[in-house]
Amino acid sequence: MSKYDHIKQAAYAANMELPKLGLVIFTFGNVSAADHDLGVFAIKPSGVPYEDLSPEKMVIVDFDGNTIEGDLRPSSDTKTHAVLYKTWGPAIGGVCHTHSTYGTAWAQSQRDIPIFGTTHADYNTVDIPCAPPMIDEYIAGDYEYKTGFQIMDVFEEKGLDYKEVEMVLVGNHAPFTWGKTAAKAVHNSAVLEAIAKMALLTEQINPQAPRLKDALIRKHYERKHGPDSYYGQS
Repeated sequence: MSKYDHIKQAAYAANMELPKLGLVIFTFGNVSAADHDLGVFAIKPSGVPYEDLSPEKMVIVDFDGNTIEGDLRPSSDTKTHAVLYKTWGPAIGGVCHTHSTYGTAWAQSQRDIPIFGTTHADYNTVDIPCAPPMIDEYIAGDYEYKTGFQIMDVFEEKGLDYKEVEMVLVGNHAPFTWGKTAAKAVHNSAVLEAIAKMALLTEQINPQAPRLKDALIRKHYERKHGPDSYYGQS
């Protein structure tokens, strides 16, 4: 038994959802689960096929990216996860990164995903942001670490709250999502992919499709997340 078993299990379960949901092929993705009281997170080992994973193979890493427990190398994106946990704090309990087809296509096009419909508004009141392509200084430095700053920079520039907007596109790269748990981070990745696909089809059907009007944005977001929310059973 390890004091990290709970986050190893959470990270394993979340990672195994990625291929089931069609969000990854081969080893193109990773999920982590954090315990802020212990100051660590569990993350998928680098390059290990999903069918070969187990809770025991999850790697425990601190918020500076140092391996604390585990025989395998952690995901190559570990430092990105680490900087988000360290900077954004306990509100973030899970981080997910995929190269899902539609989300990645929007990232490669260097475009925010416009808020066209109520499905999008159920989760966000704004366009899903796309961070600009990484500057040369960041690329030449600690690349994965700087990817975390690339994400945080676009939130600061656009005046967005990471506790409300739990998803981002990294320009020319791919999506990252997060949430209170690793399972919620994966949920957000699946939502982002669905919204990305719908937005692309919307623009193909009508290249001049208008943005969803503000009254509908507020209605759909607040009925799920507002102080008088009434969606669901909780």
